[in-house]
Amino acid sequence: MSEPIIQLAELKLTSEAKSYLRETAKWAFFLSIIGFIGIALMIIFALFASSIFGSLPQYQNLPFNMGKIIAIIYLVIAAIYLFPVYYLMQFANKMKAALSLKEDAILTESFEMLKSHYKFIGVFTIIILSLYALVFVVAMLGLLAS
Repeated sequence: MSEPIIQLAELKLTSEAKSYLRETAKWAFFLSIIGFIGIALMIIFALFASSIFGSLPQYQNLPFNMGKIIAIIYLVIAAIYLFPVYYLMQFANKMKAALSLKEDAILTESFEMLKSHYKFIGVFTIIILSLYALVFVVAMLGLLAS
């Protein structure tokens, strides 16, 4: 008959670990601000892409509107990019609050946001690598067929 293992010790944060987390939160906040600025620039570019590409002579004779296609692509990229940047900002804000208020619940929430950030980045990386592999296989099949 096996009995469940009960862990009696708690994980404690040393002052050095708290210092590292505080610095990490500052950098995460900085990177999230840069990320939001990048998203804003992508949206601004998307709004003007139709005008920009519509005025270029090499894109005027195409059977489709290149500006609208580029605008849609930029808006989709901005929307995808919004999630990890938001999670990173939430991590930074919650970590700063947890360290200043010494609240375990807020610390847990901050690590949940960090987990969400990295989970999103990981899943997105798997999707992109899968698309690269698919493009590679299709390109090889195209070369073999010709």
